Amino acid sequence: MLEAPSYLVSRDLPSSCEEESKWIYNAHCVLQLSLKKRFLDDKEEESSTRKMFKSHSHQGGGDQQSPPITKLDQNALLNCLSHCSLSDFGSIASTNRTFRSLIKNSELYRLRRAKGIVEHWIYFSCRLLEWEAYDPNGDRWLRVPKMTFNECFMCSDKESLAVGTELLVFGKEIMAHVIYRYSILTNAWTSGMQMNVPRCLFGSASLGEVAVIAGGCDPRGQILSSAEVYNSETGEWSVIPSMNKARKMCSSVFMDGRFYVIGGIGEGNSKMLMCGEVYDLKKRTWTLIPNMLPERSGSSGGGGGEQGKESSAAAAAAASEAPPLVAVVKDELYAANYAQQEVRKYDKRRNVWNRVGSLPERASSMNGWGMAFRACGDQLVVVGGPRALGGGFIEINACVPRDGESLHWRVLASKPSGSFVYNCAVMGC
Repeated sequence: MLEAPSYLVSRDLPSSCEEESKWIYNAHCVLQLSLKKRFLDDKEEESSTRKMFKSHSHQGGGDQQSPPITKLDQNALLNCLSHCSLSDFGSIASTNRTFRSLIKNSELYRLRRAKGIVEHWIYFSCRLLEWEAYDPNGDRWLRVPKMTFNECFMCSDKESLAVGTELLVFGKEIMAHVIYRYSILTNAWTSGMQMNVPRCLFGSASLGEVAVIAGGCDPRGQILSSAEVYNSETGEWSVIPSMNKARKMCSSVFMDGRFYVIGGIGEGNSKMLMCGEVYDLKKRTWTLIPNMLPERSGSSGGGGGEQGKESSAAAAAAASEAPPLVAVVKDELYAANYAQQEVRKYDKRRNVWNRVGSLPERASSMNGWGMAFRACGDQLVVVGGPRALGGGFIEINACVPRDGESLHWRVLASKPSGSFVYNCAVMGC
């Protein structure tokens, strides 16, 4: 969306001394092209916006200086822009300073969320400290600036999370845990605000501009039950009630407006916890869900997976497995079984998992590591590629799950790249 130095689509921007009297005419042309693809649902809003365009066109036609944009004008323009595709934002932003500021205004993205207008971009890292992005709607690859180089951070365990218009990457430097924050509004990396309890190997998921993280390990290696909420609009972390069980290497999703934590390794326990937990954001309460983890070939979990200590071999096996590969599409939960190369769907009423199809043939992993299984709008996506030495390529496969039908994968995009996916997050805005 935004690109160098401010936009992801490189274009020659107008000179700062360009006559501002031209802004409304240029905006009108760009927006008319965009609106051919996406009509306004509210006819009254459309009518008022066109009247505003017409009024300013007459006023600024022969003047050397346009009238200043009013609050009413800005609201009308934001409303109109909210219905445009993200792929058009670079062109709109190149019109002039007024539109550049509107495209970089977080209010535009809040308005889109309020209207239920969300487009998704897939961010992933196949090389340390380097990120790439793909826009499925525009079928294009997007440039992301390289992260600030740091040997310790580069080699540390890292988690990633997309929330609002930000991509957060969590890791560790020499003395402390750190968070790097990439904003699509500025196309730049900055240091994010620290959590109340620094941690790694946690579960996380986002809903709009809010994200929840739970569990993980603190700097001393202690497994945590604590959880926090992050608001991307304020950049602040808030502590919420702790889970019923401490766990690390767990996975999390939002489903039906509630936050779920699945699996993980608990305190004094070497194998994967079979239970899950769900957090109600309104009631601020956690509820335990026994036997929620889908069975994985070769894993030795049973019942709740909470009793006793296991052998060192079992501990090593559990630690070598990736956290559960789960994703939610249209409030339905899916899990990828890398060992059996299949996808299962969760039956919320019966608390059981049913096979619905296979994973893409070319996607490979190492005990679940190196392959991303995510939701992207109404699609399931698998980001990964065949194992290759000294090169290879990355492939993005997608399918739209339908009740009673097997999954049918198609290749969205592929490009030369490393085939091992270190981190992946899908941003919806």
